Amino acid sequence: MNQYVTGTSIRKLRERSKLTQAALASKIGVSDKTVSKWETGKGYPDITLLEPLAETLKVSVTELISGTEIMNSNVSSNMLRSGFYVCPVCGNVIHSIGEGAFCCHGISLTPEEREAPDEEHQISVEIVEDEYFIRIRHDMTKKHYISFAAAVSSDRVQMVKFYPEGNAETRFKIAGVRRIYFYCNRHGLFCINPLKYAGR
Repeated sequence: MNQYVTGTSIRKLRERSKLTQAALASKIGVSDKTVSKWETGKGYPDITLLEPLAETLKVSVTELISGTEIMNSNVSSNMLRSGFYVCPVCGNVIHSIGEGAFCCHGISLTPEEREAPDEEHQISVEIVEDEYFIRIRHDMTKKHYISFAAAVSSDRVQMVKFYPEGNAETRFKIAGVRRIYFYCNRHGLFCINPLKYAGR
């Protein structure tokens, strides 16, 4: 059986919650000997117990399985701390202002690393009245395409979804926008400061 939850994690979280092995066992309906076996690596919780175990230990199931506690210190976050998580199976896009634990199709997602556009991922930005008109010069085939673009300011995100065989172009309201992101389904996330690109 693969070890998907470590005994060390269970013990650490139990102690942090100030629970004895017996108290934890009582809350999730197992014996204290069972909890002891988990913590010493002689057994593992049944998959049906993961949700009640995580709830009792005050963590997400993802945190319980990974053994990594997600601490979001961005109490007064703003949108400029945006993260984008993309499912490699279905292309689902999750936007977050701070750290998070996200899963899609059973896969734990990590935030996409942003980089500057390269020769194969060029973007043009024009100012048209109170909007940025962006055009991403990129093939839009069914296998290789730009999936979305987002304009981010300190208090909001404007996001547009693109589809294969369409055009990777859109308009965003200029007000406060400090970053524009776009995502290639093969090469990942790109980010620019629109002011540096406007009028190129």
